[in-house]
Amino acid sequence: MREKADKYTEFVSRGFGKDLAKRLGLPQPVILRRYSPKAPLLEGPVLVLGQGAGADGVAKVLLDWHQDVRRHATPKEKLGAIVVVLDELEHPEQLSATMLTVGAALRDLNKNARVVTISRPAATSDAPAVAAARNGIDGIVRSLAKELRAGATANGILLANGLAANAASAISALRFFLSGRSAFVDGQFLTASSAGSQDQPDWEKPLKGSIAVVTGAARGIGAAIARTLARDGATVIAVDVPAAGDHLAAVANEIRGTALQLDITNPDAGQRILDHAVQRYGRLDIVVHNAGITRDKLLANMDNAKWDSVIAVNIASQLRMNETFLASPDFATNPRIISVASTSGIAGNRGQTNYAASKAGVMGMVRSTAPLLAERGGTVNAVAPGFIETDMTAKIPFATREVARRLNSLQQGGRPIDVAEAIAFFAQPAAAGVTANVLRVCGQNLVGQ
Repeated sequence: MREKADKYTEFVSRGFGKDLAKRLGLPQPVILRRYSPKAPLLEGPVLVLGQGAGADGVAKVLLDWHQDVRRHATPKEKLGAIVVVLDELEHPEQLSATMLTVGAALRDLNKNARVVTISRPAATSDAPAVAAARNGIDGIVRSLAKELRAGATANGILLANGLAANAASAISALRFFLSGRSAFVDGQFLTASSAGSQDQPDWEKPLKGSIAVVTGAARGIGAAIARTLARDGATVIAVDVPAAGDHLAAVANEIRGTALQLDITNPDAGQRILDHAVQRYGRLDIVVHNAGITRDKLLANMDNAKWDSVIAVNIASQLRMNETFLASPDFATNPRIISVASTSGIAGNRGQTNYAASKAGVMGMVRSTAPLLAERGGTVNAVAPGFIETDMTAKIPFATREVARRLNSLQQGGRPIDVAEAIAFFAQPAAAGVTANVLRVCGQNLVGQ
């Protein structure tokens, strides 16, 4: 699939176009640094701020990754990232020195740099000062993400249940946020709920030996997900409706997987997927619920067919399939479920009450399913895309499309690969302690798609 081009971003990223945009005060998005196998994790040193064992542990991990680590800022030295460890924070007044040090270092960030905080979530059991301090980091990260330029992003990791800052699950989230895999993730938080796998990860082929199924895999985001999981080592079963059979077969052949033509709203869809996986490969490890449809109308003009079809495909089918998977011994060893939600399910979108209901429903399903999967060492998470350059968004009228592209902190649309990278992260063994998350892949925007 040829990804949709953003000609404006290409024009203003270099030479005359860059100078013209600057003179006219126009948006100046840059071409984002995306993941490439064997490419460096970062471009430039990492400044690690914070005191105590947590900061020391994170610095050691980064050194083990062969990163150039600084514990104190050196003026005018270009940085690839700033990692701020605030796991011992107990009062808002403690934020000042560290955050002003961050502020002084921001001018030295390279293009596509990263700022990542590591802290603890506020809880109702916390003393008021502790809760205020911890919740303050939320406001800092989301505001800073809107201030950064040149493709730089700011995101945060929350250490639940007393986790150490260098717990395996937190470190896997840190690597994701530092890497090009998170190019279109900005102003977001991931919660690490348990320590996770202590095995040494294979960062280049983290899914080697895994068996995955991706629904809606014939085109667009689904095809990108299938390709990305295969790139990371998984064997992929690509699922889509019979009408998409030719495209589905092409994707499956390209990634050396198998194609399964199936309407996921059929009552036996989950069992058919399991049977296919077990007969071919002996088990199923990863389920990606990507298939979805839109049938947009203002609620005043909505009819049963439009409402019911969206609910049937986007959420009811997932619930039914998950029941089948959870009941099967062939989906019982550290299983992963990742669902594609949408920012429409978070912020709402005009003319999409049915779609927003289904995608908000996906998020509720994920949070409720997490304890059920935890019993077998599994995780369930959701990815909520914003404006992604697909065939669907290419049909939006030009002016509307341009506005939607620019209304985020990165001032551009995302690509299907950005959604796929987030899903591949959640599928990794190293992310075993990361569950019940809804991660927006939207460049920090809440405009529904």
